[in-house]
Amino acid sequence: MEADGLTELDVAESILNAVAIYKRVRSGSPGRARAREYLYIIQSTNLIGLPIYTKGKLVKETNQESYYFLVSSKRAL
Repeated sequence: MEADGLTELDVAESILNAVAIYKRVRSGSPGRARAREYLYIIQSTNLIGLPIYTKGKLVKETNQESYYFLVSSKRAL
């Protein structure tokens, strides 16, 4: 985020404006908790139209809510 001059608000707006998950990829991390863990890619714009690429995972907490845990973000090409 810092390298691309993005604020937390830019990233939050982009995630909230997204209409769909762009892609699902299998995590390549050797230290992952489960045998099969997926990361989700969201490409969307913030409120001023700046395209932002985010990568995160969906986390379910106490069988009630799911949320998007942000791993990384940058300006989309």
